[in-house]
Amino acid sequence: MTDTILSIDNGTQSLRAILFDLSGNIIAKSQVPLLDAYFSDQPEWNEQHPHHFWDSLCRACNNLWQDPKVDRSSIKAVSVTTMRNTVINLDENGESLRPAIIWTDKRKVKKIKPITGLWKYAFKIAGVEETVQNFQASCQAAWIAENQPEIWNKTHKYLLLSGYLNFKLTGEYKDSLASQVGYIPFDYKKHQWAKDSDWKWQAAPIEKNKLPDLVKPGGLIGEINEAAALATGIPIKVPVISAGADKSSEVLGSGCIHDNQACLSYGTTATINVTSSKYIEPIQLVPPYPSNVSNAYTIEYQIYRGYWMVSWFKEQFGHLERDLSEKMGVAAEQLFDEAVVDIPPGSDGLMLQPYWSPGVKIPGPEARGAIIGFSDVHTRAHVYRAILEGIAYGLREGMESIEKRTKQPIKELIVSGGGSQSSVAMQLTADIFNMPAIRPHTYETSALGAAINAAVGVGVYSDYQEAVQAMCRHRETFEPIPENVALYENLYKEGYKKMYKQLKPIYQKFRELLH
Repeated sequence: MTDTILSIDNGTQSLRAILFDLSGNIIAKSQVPLLDAYFSDQPEWNEQHPHHFWDSLCRACNNLWQDPKVDRSSIKAVSVTTMRNTVINLDENGESLRPAIIWTDKRKVKKIKPITGLWKYAFKIAGVEETVQNFQASCQAAWIAENQPEIWNKTHKYLLLSGYLNFKLTGEYKDSLASQVGYIPFDYKKHQWAKDSDWKWQAAPIEKNKLPDLVKPGGLIGEINEAAALATGIPIKVPVISAGADKSSEVLGSGCIHDNQACLSYGTTATINVTSSKYIEPIQLVPPYPSNVSNAYTIEYQIYRGYWMVSWFKEQFGHLERDLSEKMGVAAEQLFDEAVVDIPPGSDGLMLQPYWSPGVKIPGPEARGAIIGFSDVHTRAHVYRAILEGIAYGLREGMESIEKRTKQPIKELIVSGGGSQSSVAMQLTADIFNMPAIRPHTYETSALGAAINAAVGVGVYSDYQEAVQAMCRHRETFEPIPENVALYENLYKEGYKKMYKQLKPIYQKFRELLH
């Protein structure tokens, strides 16, 4: 009997239960689409009932047991990885008090209280007041306390989604420190809850006893309890091991554990991440996030709406491909890829700036998306390719920013996420970055990263170097095409790099006029 690890991966679009062997191969997989990923009672609100995630986890696990290749008694450990910055309020009985606020939610606190003490002057001198105010305005805890005080007063525990699912599995109010990415009073440098004097406690009105105990990646969260075993079918007393949030799990599952390796993720939020032993802020006051590798950081540059733009394009302009995909039984993205095969690099002069949602600092809060260079030769296929190229341009800019901050050149580029399944996206990535673009051996890198944490946690491997060597491999490598590299280099430097600076005054005027 082969020992296995069970990974629970709760993403934005679906929840997956995946069984890995100790070589990182998928034995079986069960995926439950989150068809109603969120609901909106108000414009720009994105919420979901916490039990929807738990019920989906239970469904995914129970579906997994139907696979004849699965032997539940082989499961050595379970690990959980989830989307970030999704918060849940529980009462003293562990029942949810309100719907979870999803990371895509855009509600803002109206009455921002000024930060007091020496912090106030430090922020003013550093010129980061707007960044701090964005944290305050976006803090879900502050919004709930301001608008639903009766809920906040009843809140016994305030958890991220990862902490909620770990609680449902074990009955323990514990969570991975590598999952703590959000508007919470977390010390990203020391990997612990912030000191009492930290300004984040002023922004997020949370008592420390409402937060979970933090566990290092690879540490023990608890064991599958009787209720969870009954609901999920996971054997009772199987250890639940601390992993990390989806992006940091993806970095580990891609095998990127050295500071000269970059994990590029074409996911809902597109990111480029580098694992570092040093605390280096990619942008001032934007911290590196905790890595799934203990005592390390993941330096991240993100395009907030990233590969979501492909879904946006499909919903708004891809009705023909969607209809054909249903008739042919293939993904609509595959049909889009076929449509752009004959579109040349550079999309015949069409260029996209992928700021469909603004950033905190770079780009600034005024930023908007842009497509420039239209002419009568352009088709929907040109727009689709321009989207792929624009995301890659943006992530190359991020890589250059990280290299500048770390003073360490990137020598290896691993590409994961949904977009990595597109050969068109992989090739243009290699061309725009002028580096080989490598696919990992599995698309499910977030789940694999969590499985690696579990394998190290239960002692199968002595450290992450050994675990990555055993469980991560490369698949295809896309080599840059010299003539494409030369064209993209010029388009990037003479076009893309100048767009935001040229358009920023217009964006700022739009912000003044429309708010």
